[in-house]
Amino acid sequence: GIFGINAGAAFFIVCAVTFFPLSSMNGFVWIAFLGAAVSGVAVYALGSLGRNGLNPLKVTLAGAAVSATASSFTSGLLTVNEKSLQEVLFWLTGSVEGRKMEMLLMVLPFMAVAWIGALLVAGQVNTLLLGEDAAKGLGQKTHLVKLCMGALIIVLAGSCVAIAGPIGFIGLIIPHLSRFLVGNDIRWVIPYSAFLGAILLLAADIAARFVAMPKELPIGVMTAFIGAPFFIYIARKGWANR
Repeated sequence: GIFGINAGAAFFIVCAVTFFPLSSMNGFVWIAFLGAAVSGVAVYALGSLGRNGLNPLKVTLAGAAVSATASSFTSGLLTVNEKSLQEVLFWLTGSVEGRKMEMLLMVLPFMAVAWIGALLVAGQVNTLLLGEDAAKGLGQKTHLVKLCMGALIIVLAGSCVAIAGPIGFIGLIIPHLSRFLVGNDIRWVIPYSAFLGAILLLAADIAARFVAMPKELPIGVMTAFIGAPFFIYIARKGWANR
């Protein structure tokens, strides 16, 4: 969400439904994956401009700009095309309803390679967490590490968004919980985040099936109930620590 990946995927889906005869979920998967990749590359490129190169503040501002732009265009297209709104509204709120194993298998190779890559680069990320100057002093090529991190985020997040839509707040809650359990070592945070993230997703899906029976709420609605207060908590905690 911060990097604009969700918004980019949603925008590409709405464009495809509006301008092309696209209605199959299989088609949605590839279009969403493409949109996530394009938005991720755009954010990385914008965040890298300037003499200081890529840094957290610049990439966050670039992500906010791309997300706001894509969301505005998405809203505009949905306003003038009610047919598109009906077809993609449930996907835009995030859900695993109707998603079949065949859809997952289409992006599973990308996800598997990115999982392995994330674990391989975890040690370098630990070094980068010491600070860019310290990492460079230890001989690390920080720009290459950041490039690898950006590519892995695009592939992993883009694949998930392509399948289930932009389910929010899981990526915000789970890493903090993982760090609370195992500390800041990324080599442990990654597998714990995968395991705990799956648990939270399943719990939200089960809750979504019972809240509005016999219908099912989108999972994104359920995760927002948990994630919004958590976001306020960490924001207040971060401000208090300053």
